[in-house]
Amino acid sequence: MFKKLVAIEPVSLIPSAERKLHEYAKEVVLFDDVPKDDAEIIRRIGDADAVLVSYTSRIEKNVLDACPNIRYIGMCCSLYSEASANVDIRTARAKNITVYGIRDYGDQGVVEYITSELIRYLHGFGDKQWQGLPVELTDLRVGIVGLGTSGQMIAAGLQALGADLYYFSRTRKPEQEEAKNIKYLPLKELLNTVDVVCTCLNKNVILFHDEQFEWLGNHKIMFNTSIGPSHDIPALAKWLEHGDNEFFCDTAAALGDDTGKLLASPHVNCMNISSGRTRQAFDRLSEKVLKNIKIFINENSL
Repeated sequence: MFKKLVAIEPVSLIPSAERKLHEYAKEVVLFDDVPKDDAEIIRRIGDADAVLVSYTSRIEKNVLDACPNIRYIGMCCSLYSEASANVDIRTARAKNITVYGIRDYGDQGVVEYITSELIRYLHGFGDKQWQGLPVELTDLRVGIVGLGTSGQMIAAGLQALGADLYYFSRTRKPEQEEAKNIKYLPLKELLNTVDVVCTCLNKNVILFHDEQFEWLGNHKIMFNTSIGPSHDIPALAKWLEHGDNEFFCDTAAALGDDTGKLLASPHVNCMNISSGRTRQAFDRLSEKVLKNIKIFINENSL
């Protein structure tokens, strides 16, 4: 059992999971707002040996230096890699602090978001329509860039409705090609081929620059489901200036334009609501966060 566990900000645990925390720590402190700076994060952590953090704050080296009692940090958000994490995992490891994160808890909502928005645009159910006549997903050529868990789920969802699926990934996925009939293409060839491209990349991976948008061409549709932008902002703006390309993302963070100019573009479709934050996603998040805590306590005989 931990001596003191602090959630430095809202971490999206369901009420039963918050109650469960008291079985893992003698003292539990849950803050209900996001700390304004590192000094506030340090004050909130204090002498705690366990910390929970969501995606809205960062725990950097200076925080770890100032809080020497920390033994465990639970990221209540996706952890894809050290480079993209909002915790300085390298410094934490050097200080013998264990950092566990979670993933694959909000993908179902993302699949439903893409399917819904794409069908609305293809059929003209909203205020715009892709072609002169409504079209179905049937035989629509869709390219998935990044065939991880969410990419595979999106591919399966669209394929079930008749779409023709292609993918590009750093590593080939033979099992997906053979069992799911998802065809691999090099990125340039894929972008030349598809009508719709969906980027499902790790945070901080910027793959689309001027050259890639030129390969994609015009009268095309692009979705970004990554947490952050998968594109160079000026290159995306230039591609949208053509006038017949449409870009979709669920949050402004996925658009990545801090100036707000792109958000006002008639060709940017962003409702600024995270599609992965559903009731079921919070259930899955809570279960994974508690499981990580239990693993750490058992492994360290606390």
